[in-house]
Amino acid sequence: MKPVSIKIAEIYVPAALRKPVDAAKVTALAESIADKGQETPILVRPDKDRYVLVSGLHRIEACKALGETTILVNIVQSRKF
Repeated sequence: MKPVSIKIAEIYVPAALRKPVDAAKVTALAESIADKGQETPILVRPDKDRYVLVSGLHRIEACKALGETTILVNIVQSRKF
């Protein structure tokens, strides 16, 4: 599976995954991403005109904190929440 870059704005976070994020974890991830780049793509599944997050909420938040508008993803086929 080859990672691709998509716009963060095209990713929908389902209610089942919306939870308070650990600010310390987001900060640590943001520092790592700023230093080394995004090493692990998030997982999304296609859904009409957008993508639905499967895994990687903290990485999305870290990229947003860095001012990024795109993120590396692996597109998977997954069940709906």
